[in-house]
Amino acid sequence: MLWGKEIQYHEAPFELESEIEDAILEVSSVLFGKNRIYLDVKKKIGAKGKTKNIPDGYLIDLASSKDPRVYVVENELAKHDPLKHIAVQILEFSLSFETSPFKVKSIVKDEIVSNKSALSMCQTYATTNNYENIDVLLERMIYGEDRFNAMVIIDELSDELEKILISRFQFPVEILTIERYRSQNGKYLFKFVPFLSDISMSEETKNGKPIISPIDPSDIDTIVVPARDEGFEEVFLRENRWWEIRLHASMIPKIKYIASYRVAPISAITHIAPVASIEQWKDSNKYVVNFAKAAEKIKPIELVPKGLIKAPQNLRYTSKARIDCAKNLDEAF
Repeated sequence: MLWGKEIQYHEAPFELESEIEDAILEVSSVLFGKNRIYLDVKKKIGAKGKTKNIPDGYLIDLASSKDPRVYVVENELAKHDPLKHIAVQILEFSLSFETSPFKVKSIVKDEIVSNKSALSMCQTYATTNNYENIDVLLERMIYGEDRFNAMVIIDELSDELEKILISRFQFPVEILTIERYRSQNGKYLFKFVPFLSDISMSEETKNGKPIISPIDPSDIDTIVVPARDEGFEEVFLRENRWWEIRLHASMIPKIKYIASYRVAPISAITHIAPVASIEQWKDSNKYVVNFAKAAEKIKPIELVPKGLIKAPQNLRYTSKARIDCAKNLDEAF
């Protein structure tokens, strides 16, 4: 439960898919974040004589100025069979998407045009980033190889389902969870982690400008992992790898380097290594990062006491360029 002196909220699991879909619409601006558009449109895709199905929606991701993306969204309840239902749906979406890009483009464009806010955002993005018009922008996101991206939004994520989604497909599958709580007077609260919230997109501003310059997701090529002395010595330095970590599926193809943040009392990034491969860790829902060569010691990038960036407790994403130029942790992310 969620407790407060005035009011308490108890778990109120979703019973129907329509309930989770209503919740997603209610929290969409925060769940997906800035510069992203959720399209709640359900229309059949797929070429004649080929696999056809109906996605639950699409997410237009314009957070990157260099790599706009579209995600095909599947909204699900955990009580559905993870292999026979959810995984099969995702596979069928990929086949339908690849055989009918014109159909996908037509559906997405019609929905954008019918929504003034979405249309304005897409037109501004196209003009700012040198796309002739929205048609050209959508073609950039939909046509060509390796353009399919999937997203599963579910009320509870089991280890079994997560293992299936990271090990069975050659395309990225992002997973979001959303839970519902209800008070005695019928008010609802929703619990979730916003999409890609661990990628620095500064909200704090000074004189109208971000205090920390946000990193473009397309520039990400480095992960920073917190390490205690024992794990750092035994694994990072001696085994030339780092294992049992969680990664966003869409980020994996981008990662070329891994850096180690040494926890207190060192409190600094001290080593970096090029990445040879990223693989599923044993039969789990996590990954192992294998180094191309031994980690190199660098000038410590230290934590700033009471700085903008707090000591990393979990993996963080950044770029090698930022690491190379950073004088402290505030400048590294």
